[in-house]
Amino acid sequence: MVHLNNDWDALLAAEFQKDYYQNLRQFLKAEYSTKTIYPNMHDIFNALKLTPYANVKAVIVGQDPYINAGEAHGLAFSVQEHASIPPSLKNIFKELHVDTGCSIPTHGNLTHWAEQGVLLLNNVLTVQAKRSRSHAGQGWERFTDTVLELLNTRKTPMAYLLWGRDAQTKGRIINNPNHLILQAAHPSPLAGGRFFGSRHFSQTNTFLVQNGLTEIHWGN
Repeated sequence: MVHLNNDWDALLAAEFQKDYYQNLRQFLKAEYSTKTIYPNMHDIFNALKLTPYANVKAVIVGQDPYINAGEAHGLAFSVQEHASIPPSLKNIFKELHVDTGCSIPTHGNLTHWAEQGVLLLNNVLTVQAKRSRSHAGQGWERFTDTVLELLNTRKTPMAYLLWGRDAQTKGRIINNPNHLILQAAHPSPLAGGRFFGSRHFSQTNTFLVQNGLTEIHWGN
């Protein structure tokens, strides 16, 4: 039984009982018992645990967890504090610095974003070590679609930062005119040049303030 200890529990209770999720659960039991899977099973739902439904101000959608030891901890693009900052996150921090003027963070743990209302949601919440997308197609996509569908119904405005094709495909769910959708290339080195200049961090804060909400402090 999953316990998120906030308002997501009631909202997702029925989802956790559906056949597809029960099949996903059995798949994960087998994977965690026989292979190296990231993140730690206790960290799978950290994005939802750290950012209650009612508190979401912005959503950043990632692909799936990092595939190297000591990195993934349940938040899209974030790594554990002792880990080296991955190339995609380095590009995010470069854009953040140019966009807002704040100092480039000294570590890659984005828990402080999550605690301020930034839902850092991967499309797929688990992965086999060294094998990107290895847990795609097992049911996570349907689960995270439901999370976004629930957010889409909220009246309180929020910003969606959709970086790259996968995240933008997920954006088909957001049709509530109260919300802001920002799209850019993925921040990976392969597309980083097209990510720079998107100014999503300042645009998000401007949107929040215009709607009577407090802005997000993006720096460490």
